[in-house]
Amino acid sequence: MSQSTKGDVVITGIGLMTPIGTDLNTFWDNLSHGRHGFCKTEQLDANCTPGRIAGEVSDFAEAAVRKTFLKPVRKQVKVMCREIQLGVAAALEALKDAGIEPGTITPERIGVEFGANLMSSPPEVMIDSAKACFSDDEQKKFQYDKWGVQDGSRFQGMEPLWLLKYLPNMPGCHIGIAVDARGPNNSLTQEEASGGLVISEACGIIRRGRADVMIAGTTGTRLTPVKAGQHQHWDILAEGDAESRCRPFDKARSGEVVAESACTLILESREHAEKRGAKIYGSILSTAASCIMDDESGEQKAVEQAVKAALKKAGLNYGDLGHVSACASGHPVRDVFEAKALAGFQQESAAKVPVTALKSYMGSAGSGSALVELAGSLLAVQNGKLPRTLNFNAADDGIDLAVVDQDDVAPANKVFLKTSVTRMGQCSTVVIGE
Repeated sequence: MSQSTKGDVVITGIGLMTPIGTDLNTFWDNLSHGRHGFCKTEQLDANCTPGRIAGEVSDFAEAAVRKTFLKPVRKQVKVMCREIQLGVAAALEALKDAGIEPGTITPERIGVEFGANLMSSPPEVMIDSAKACFSDDEQKKFQYDKWGVQDGSRFQGMEPLWLLKYLPNMPGCHIGIAVDARGPNNSLTQEEASGGLVISEACGIIRRGRADVMIAGTTGTRLTPVKAGQHQHWDILAEGDAESRCRPFDKARSGEVVAESACTLILESREHAEKRGAKIYGSILSTAASCIMDDESGEQKAVEQAVKAALKKAGLNYGDLGHVSACASGHPVRDVFEAKALAGFQQESAAKVPVTALKSYMGSAGSGSALVELAGSLLAVQNGKLPRTLNFNAADDGIDLAVVDQDDVAPANKVFLKTSVTRMGQCSTVVIGE
């Protein structure tokens, strides 16, 4: 990959908002020294999480949002929920890291591809409207025919621009407006799989010649009251000390830790990046996706198919990888599906490929997780050191993976695989090289 070709797509910028840092130096320092980002939440009311322990972006306080992170677009902050704010902030940081100043790229040649969770408004937004629907008698029955028609026109007490704050396509919208990106603009809501999918779509746009630069990112949170409540019901959340709460792949794991995160990668054609003298973090060798929802082992089959397809498209065998960045979250059941899928490839390989799981540092943020973890691998390759999987002591019986549990493990080479899979059996994979 040393020679420039029009088909090459490279990564030239990284911007992130995570529980372990909102700049690359702090983020890597914490990863490389095994420091997690779990604490009692202060910015958000995540009462549904055990002990209110979660992966919160503590630096992203309200005052700092307007004065620092989103200063260029501070007038628009009022129509952004926190999830959107995190995504826009990550995109602005990524452009800065890539050395792309406003106006330096022809507007029609820069686009946005962004992933987000389905966003939930806080319950208090609709309290007044709901109260107005109850009958006046002692029974206090909810009268559905009154919903949305109080005063004969609109919901009572709701902000006129309420919906704009919680639409999952709004991160891409705000980013496009902020940087005058008039190229292709698309939004995805595929939970954890969104990270690999936005990279795939952005690469396709660049390779088809529709853009020179794509802002590819994701944002996600599971810390709002509604989201935290949903995941307490849908998933198994871990309890215990913050230090040892998240244990991906470990035999004693007890559940996930909910979190929030956002990350953006700047993608360019290699030709365009080299022409402007940009630094290059890595090259997108291949992407693949699979979705199997028909049985309990759908996740495992989806990972198997997506990994197989990505390796084939990259012209690689599993043993050629320097490491794997796994999706594993500490979930007692779901970790096994991914582990068995990867173990199947490992059994066919003579080399023991190191596997690391960075949710042990940052928790599960849905759409916000995959690209943050991919960014961790990019920095690991750059620094020649793989972050260990925190709290991993012993694997489940029958799971044969070389999980990184030491501090001084170097990747065998600069090629790595990122896997991302949802509980619904949607999987995306990305292979990164030099």
